[in-house]
Amino acid sequence: MGALTAGVLHAWRHPRVAGAQGLCVGRTDLGVDARRAKRQAHRLRAFARRHGLPRIVVTSALRRSRDVGRWLARWGWRHHIDAALAELDFGHWDGRPWSAVPREEFDAWCADFAQAAPGGGETVAALLRRVRGFDPGDARLVVTHGGWLSAALWLRDHGGAPPSSAQWPAAPRHGQRVELPLAGDTR
Repeated sequence: MGALTAGVLHAWRHPRVAGAQGLCVGRTDLGVDARRAKRQAHRLRAFARRHGLPRIVVTSALRRSRDVGRWLARWGWRHHIDAALAELDFGHWDGRPWSAVPREEFDAWCADFAQAAPGGGETVAALLRRVRGFDPGDARLVVTHGGWLSAALWLRDHGGAPPSSAQWPAAPRHGQRVELPLAGDTR
């Protein structure tokens, strides 16, 4: 394995979902256009081949990630689904337009970003624990969500420090790859 891939997990954000603009989308299970999922699967397959990575992918159970894994499975890959890769649970905000989320609820979440549960869902602290505990096994490629990747970037760059909303990393672009150290990597 080359220097690019040694001790590294390559985490990809799922393809863009049509119809999600302006919505709070956490656990809402929106599908992705089959062509976009197939295109991203091709990119993962080429990346794995180029870097000698195992033909194993782990995805979230939500269709926008899972569909990429299904394409890879059709091409002979092992595809595992892991609930730890799910997006943040936004509770009763989920699936609603951001403009419909009461401003005072949003402000309360931002004021206690790590510990407040947006929409009564999952706290950022719980998301960070879930990301920290994720074990990809032999896989080096995952397909996940923007919030999960932001949490992983926070952990990579800030360790156990509690985040504020102002410091929280922006989600990577749809289809973008992020390099993360594997658990136990001491680089």
